[in-house]
Amino acid sequence: MRVLMIGAGGVGDAAAKIAAERDFYELWVVADYSLERAQASVAAAAARREGRPGGGGTTVFVAAQVDASDAAAVTALARQHRATHVFNAVDPRFVMPIFEGALAAGADYLDMAMSLSTPHPERPHELPGVKLGDLQLARAGEWEAAGRLALLGIGVEPGLSDVFARYAADELFDEIDELGTRDGADLVVHDEHGNEVFAPGFSMWTIIEECLNPPVVWESERAGGDVEAGFATMLPFAEPEVFDFPEGIGPVECVHVEHEEVLLMPRWVDARRVTFKYGLGEQMISMLRNLHELGLDSTEPVDVKGVRVSPRDVVAAVLPDPATIGPRMVGRTCAGLLVTGTKDGAPRAVYLYHVADNEVSMREYDAQAVVWQTALNPVIALELLGSGVWSGSGAKGPEAFDARPFLELLAAPAPYGYGSPWGMEERDPAAPNRAGRPALP
Repeated sequence: MRVLMIGAGGVGDAAAKIAAERDFYELWVVADYSLERAQASVAAAAARREGRPGGGGTTVFVAAQVDASDAAAVTALARQHRATHVFNAVDPRFVMPIFEGALAAGADYLDMAMSLSTPHPERPHELPGVKLGDLQLARAGEWEAAGRLALLGIGVEPGLSDVFARYAADELFDEIDELGTRDGADLVVHDEHGNEVFAPGFSMWTIIEECLNPPVVWESERAGGDVEAGFATMLPFAEPEVFDFPEGIGPVECVHVEHEEVLLMPRWVDARRVTFKYGLGEQMISMLRNLHELGLDSTEPVDVKGVRVSPRDVVAAVLPDPATIGPRMVGRTCAGLLVTGTKDGAPRAVYLYHVADNEVSMREYDAQAVVWQTALNPVIALELLGSGVWSGSGAKGPEAFDARPFLELLAAPAPYGYGSPWGMEERDPAAPNRAGRPALP
């Protein structure tokens, strides 16, 4: 396996460091618009790899420069390094050129966020327009005809929750009423004086995109046998609920947010309803609403003293880089899936989850918890693809593959696994948002 990873930001840098401790690949190219940033990631990964089988880090990790918006440049770089897999580690604005560049190069493809959506022009809070991933899924036939695989949405969210959905359907439930992704955290960032400050754990550009777009839900009753007919939209931040997160995080108010899980799960897992809710917090919701009212969420360039700039790009630029806030962050982040349904004729509710502690991820990988947790899952997926445990062609989500090998690798101690256990809680089917007794996976 020869991996071309595009993006040396927080997630890409963490992925390279995680991959440095594994031996399933021959070459790992780190490419970024900034060659200096790619070189820094390579140096960090190479240092972790020294002494491992397969050669020193300087022979396995290579830095390169690339413009992720240029599909031809992606193709050329993939061909230059004979990449078998192109791993997209940049924000979703660049999904399509990287996706197209990988296919033209004859390589497989992975990403952690799918092609962007466009709201319905007349009824945006009732009906979807162009949905997340539509542009990619429409080309599934081309990937299948080429014998290549595009694995879509294999970060933590989307990604791990999609793996949990497959596991729940195969091993925990006979019938599923709802697949409900529920994410929350107790992360706090401080300034140099110890004061709590606003600093998002991942790209503010992406936060604005997914939180202010109309959230999507899917219902089988609406679908009537046609998956595409089952999608509907609602107002941003709709249907707030207080969800009790495990491992000491506790109750967090969660709201509907547009996210890829809802667009992927119904295609491969049978359920009556699919939802995504995220614990944004009152401060973030208020800020997002203000940005929208001021027009600062817009991606359309405006003229500022003769310079054309996107308001959203300006907002993202003035906030701290998520890759740099780890030393000033404390707390944990939880990604998980609440599944309700029946098993052996009895109601059941289970919360499957994974918690990342910032203190641990900083100590072991010099990566803050949110980006480390996101980076972990595509590396595991690449290992499964490299060994042939996961295989296929076309454009598919993580729930199209056997979940057990993934979850075993995730939890198993090194050197076999990645030593990052996941959890499972049995919850009260009458009140599944409340914590219940723990259960062994």
